[in-house]
Amino acid sequence: MPEETYQWLPRDSILSFEEIERLVSIFTRQGVRKLRITGGEPLMRRGLDQLIEVLKSVSGVEEIALTTNGILLSRDADILKRSGLDRVTVSLDTLDASRFRKFTRSAKHADVLAAIARLGDVGFVGTKINTVVTRGFNDDEISDLIEFGRSARCEVRFIEYMDVGGATRWSMDQVVTRSEILEILQREYGEIGPISEEDSSRPAQLFRLPDGLQFGIIASTTTPFCATCDRSRLTADGMWLRCLYADTGTDLKVMLRRGDSDDEIARAIETGWIARRDRGAEERLAVSDRDVLYQVGSLRSDPHREMHTRGG
Repeated sequence: MPEETYQWLPRDSILSFEEIERLVSIFTRQGVRKLRITGGEPLMRRGLDQLIEVLKSVSGVEEIALTTNGILLSRDADILKRSGLDRVTVSLDTLDASRFRKFTRSAKHADVLAAIARLGDVGFVGTKINTVVTRGFNDDEISDLIEFGRSARCEVRFIEYMDVGGATRWSMDQVVTRSEILEILQREYGEIGPISEEDSSRPAQLFRLPDGLQFGIIASTTTPFCATCDRSRLTADGMWLRCLYADTGTDLKVMLRRGDSDDEIARAIETGWIARRDRGAEERLAVSDRDVLYQVGSLRSDPHREMHTRGG
């Protein structure tokens, strides 16, 4: 969660479903085939199932996934499945309810666990659990989370703590690296082998335990994958970002609301993508005295700099 005094986006700045549908249809003309609805917390958006149903009907869209904190997921799982949602990723950083409450300011830990169990019952497959590993917070739960994923039939993906945004007061000494995660798991399970994938642009590197269980690690902080990244983000208020670390983006909402044609917006997207030179994670890796990306004061002056407005 951001700072309690954080400046939230004005309601009238948020894209309507019709505007989102139009932009998605333009992006598919440029080759986009997979969509991920993320947040903030996307299940807070009223009528989300209706948006998913509309987007699933857009020509060129092959898959729609959702990333959620899971608190409202049990309530919505059935209707999300009926609307055409293909896959779900649940963010879960701890199996300890007291830690969960401290970290998220929510007492709904049991609701999240129940929601993960419910996903299979309503027909979802390929569910993933995203866990940001933070030293001194949950680095003693890595094996427990692996076993929870096994029992829930979900693939666990461990994520190195990233220094995007700034309200979390990130520091490098909190980062548990990929090599450390593997070392912890190898002490518990024995030799772990990487899973080779040719021409994959997925952010997670996959590994397999000796008994065959698969898991992933996203090592953006210490081993950036900028060179193979093919993702971009459209914020809730229409800012198109080509990199999670990007300082600026293209305001597609302005183009929509001033009456630009689909062709004009498509050209702006094509030009922006061709000119893309973003290497945010690589640039951060090269910083010798690495601190948070933005200080809290600058986050309050520009909400687009915080993670929950970027879809992080």
